Amino acid sequence: MEVRVFDLGLMLTAQAIRSQLAAIPNELYLIRLIHSLTKRPFPGERLWTADQLMNLATIRFLRARNREGCDIYVHPYAQDHNAGYILVDLDHAQSTVVAAMCAHGHEPCVVLQTSPGHGTCPPHLQAWVQVSSTPLPPDLATAIGKHLALTYGGDRASIDWRHLGRLAGFTNQKPQRRTGDGYAPWVKVVYTHPGLARHASELLQSATASLSESAQPTHLGPCPDRLPGSQPGAASAITVAQATQGAPCVGLMTEPLRQQPTGLARTPPAGSNRAPNAVASGCKPSR
Repeated sequence: MEVRVFDLGLMLTAQAIRSQLAAIPNELYLIRLIHSLTKRPFPGERLWTADQLMNLATIRFLRARNREGCDIYVHPYAQDHNAGYILVDLDHAQSTVVAAMCAHGHEPCVVLQTSPGHGTCPPHLQAWVQVSSTPLPPDLATAIGKHLALTYGGDRASIDWRHLGRLAGFTNQKPQRRTGDGYAPWVKVVYTHPGLARHASELLQSATASLSESAQPTHLGPCPDRLPGSQPGAASAITVAQATQGAPCVGLMTEPLRQQPTGLARTPPAGSNRAPNAVASGCKPSR
């Protein structure tokens, strides 16, 4: 007769994952495992539905890799777009930052504590803010991420449109995040408020206007053969030496660079618990 042993840790991890995913609902989630010491990713990146990710066999697999030193990261997946969720990495922000975000209509849909504070340093937090119910172009999502990071003291290195955040219910394996007694701290859900931020539309409008302004053509000035007072068809008065110096007279169009993923992932078949690989997604982890 098989004896089943109740695994409290497994249940607590499942509860934390369920709480986080319920606050950032999406069709697919990209999961990436990175070893904290070697910085090497665990072979393969996987796309899971919420149901597949909540499967106890999946959670056992992730917990085993976590015990081996891998950090567990997640990102709502929308192929070559952002799924509408912006990550704000609040490693060095003030303890009142979440209240400030709510007061300004930028309510996070979920906030994680990735490690406790030490001494006078506040806890390390990660916040996800939903700004759209439909996928966003990469440049627009990055612009919003930059604005939120600058406004609330977030990590400016974590503003790109597909940055990875931590998955709750696992430990933070980074050595510098260890507690005073040497244990790896748990990544905890400390706040949830599912849904769009109250001022999400204003964020979208502001970022769109900013990108439009940066894309306006910038001219370097009149060409030497069209100096004020010159007559059409008149011979140029500049010398050969002058003609070969300086930049050519062209109008430059400045346009934000768009990051493109280096590969696409396959959507899991309906009803399947098997997770397909996402090839070289380019997603970067937060702390």
